[in-house]
Amino acid sequence: MRFVVTGEWTRNRLLKTIVLCFLIYTALLWASNAALYFSKMSLNPDSVVSYYLGDPATFRQPRPLLALLEVLHFHSFAMGILLLTLTHLMLFVPLSLKIKAWGIALSFGSGLANEAAGWGVRFVHPGFAWAKVFSFLLLETTILCLMLLVARALLFNTPSDYNGDT
Repeated sequence: MRFVVTGEWTRNRLLKTIVLCFLIYTALLWASNAALYFSKMSLNPDSVVSYYLGDPATFRQPRPLLALLEVLHFHSFAMGILLLTLTHLMLFVPLSLKIKAWGIALSFGSGLANEAAGWGVRFVHPGFAWAKVFSFLLLETTILCLMLLVARALLFNTPSDYNGDT
């Protein structure tokens, strides 16, 4: 933690390597998340409804409660840790406090909305499919922005800005 607060994270080669490796793994997760989404659905809300509520024409069954619980169980921990780490690293990037606050709110908000929207489609109303599409796109966008901001700060040795004075 001290290395990041003091700005040494951009000068310590081992720490830079660790953060860059983390960003590479995060990029793989980001890409595979999109691939998994598009292997099951598209950006068309009808495809989201079909995925969660089933489709008699293609003999697709509705998503069972247990399957949704398993995904929620894994995602609530994994996405929480991922977003915690990325937003924490973003705190040290020279950006205004307002931008940092928006980055934190959008990333965690879109992550929660993305999980909740699938449940909404399945158990509340098909109209939640629009929320699923929007929250997925917002989550992917915020994760990409966080990765790029941290990578830029790391690769170009920008000074740490933990207090958000810029």
